[in-house]
Amino acid sequence: MPTIRYWAGAKAAAGVESEVVEADSVTAALQQVTAARPALGQVVPHCAVLVGGRRVEGDHTLAPDDVIELLPPFAGG
Repeated sequence: MPTIRYWAGAKAAAGVESEVVEADSVTAALQQVTAARPALGQVVPHCAVLVGGRRVEGDHTLAPDDVIELLPPFAGG
């Protein structure tokens, strides 16, 4: 099953560093975690979403061993 790894403000909103989800697309994964954590729903729309180090869209199909990384905008380098 895919894993979501949270960074910075997304990690604070999620309350965890990472979690495993049962989803076959990025959209399904994000819907699952934002339904469970409303505060995360405020952050996710502003995040860059990466799978395998590459930015992806919501319809991206996930493999069981994929890692989704949520990177909110941040100041600095």
